[in-house]
Amino acid sequence: MFAITGATGNTGGIAAEKLLASGEKVRVIGRDAGRLARFVQKGAEPFVADITDAAALTHAFQGASAVYALIPPNNGANDVRAYQERVSDTLALALRQASVPRVVALSSVGADKSDRVGPVTGLYHLEQKLNAIAGLNVIHLRAGYFMENLLPQVQVIRNFGIVGGPLRADLPVSMIATRDIGAAAAELLTSSFSGKQSRELLGQRDLNYKEAASVIGKAIGKPELAYVQLPPSQLKPAMVQMGMSSNMADLLFEMSESMNNGYMKALEARSAANTTPTSIETFVAEEFVPRFQAQAAKA
Repeated sequence: MFAITGATGNTGGIAAEKLLASGEKVRVIGRDAGRLARFVQKGAEPFVADITDAAALTHAFQGASAVYALIPPNNGANDVRAYQERVSDTLALALRQASVPRVVALSSVGADKSDRVGPVTGLYHLEQKLNAIAGLNVIHLRAGYFMENLLPQVQVIRNFGIVGGPLRADLPVSMIATRDIGAAAAELLTSSFSGKQSRELLGQRDLNYKEAASVIGKAIGKPELAYVQLPPSQLKPAMVQMGMSSNMADLLFEMSESMNNGYMKALEARSAANTTPTSIETFVAEEFVPRFQAQAAKA
């Protein structure tokens, strides 16, 4: 049986779907029973638990041959790093108490660094805590920059006619669709692996924000759409207005600076093993354009 934390999220949901489709026994873990219902209809066992409840998580992990573990995003937290530490402490304790033999943990490119990488620092600490569990076999799945991070640009384009952000326009970024992360996690969960190891997932190809803006522009009928690098002083008020905490915004700016100056980067050369199938063109057509059109219909 495979236990999936964050089952209603982007990567956990795909992992659960893939495992169920291949006939595996799956226990989906989440805070909302209603949101787990779609997996139950496909044969999954639901388990309602908060990710910071060690007793509940221990119970949820009991009997699992492998667990997909992650720190769910909490962009509104006033102290994001404290939240991350609380979750990673809980995950490590529950995995140890339930004697789980294998874990695939969602991490990130840059989790080899213990500082100056914003929210990725929390994933560095998650990796260290899981590595300290004697007898646990774990793969830290260090994913690239989520393509889903482009989705808030729907509103930016509508309001300002540009794509804007803190990254350099010419910075090559390993952009990956979260569907590919979930699929990779499902495959790894059913594989035989041992020891403590990390693997990077770098998306279909590297591209910069100027190129991403061009793909988006062509898809939405705005071929002149440009990307503009904006300073934190301009970006932060908009991010906070969208529901992000001031603390989270500052952490993202710290991460962006480390990406811009090369401190935070992928360690692996691109290969067949760390390249995934979903292109930016496919993602924009299937995910970005419908959202952009829906916003246009509301106007």
